[in-house]
Amino acid sequence: KKSAPQTVQDCEIQSPLSPVMSVPIVDNRLQFPREPRMLRDYAPLLILILVTLGFAAGSLIVSDMLGMKRRSVAKGSPYESGMQPQGSARLRLSIHFYLVAVLFILFDVESIFLIPWAASAKHLVELGVGGVVLAEIVVFVVVLGVGLAYVWRKGGLEWDR
Repeated sequence: KKSAPQTVQDCEIQSPLSPVMSVPIVDNRLQFPREPRMLRDYAPLLILILVTLGFAAGSLIVSDMLGMKRRSVAKGSPYESGMQPQGSARLRLSIHFYLVAVLFILFDVESIFLIPWAASAKHLVELGVGGVVLAEIVVFVVVLGVGLAYVWRKGGLEWDR
């Protein structure tokens, strides 16, 4: 009677890539070191973020150390497209400017929600939920359209009021 394999080296299978390949045994009694899947999946992203932050910090530090530090009145004055500033910087703007800006951000952010759906549309169809998700997206776009029509009708997109 053959005993059950106790180590990874005891269990061998034939593979088209190599004549004999060792595979781990699925056994609760044996403890094999495992690499956390989440760390493996997000490691490239973490490395990219660290390299980006390191490059930004390094560039700021090197430019501060090597840059010239000659202060003058002209360098300290505000730059207004090459012209001398006129009047106060505390000019009151119409509320419509802020309303248009907020509405732009609102509809821009809402439209970003369509990108993941578009990217996974084929996969959702394969899972059999493509029609349901399409109906949800249509309702989402209709609600956005109704909101845009309401703001447009109320004159929220007009600059000169």
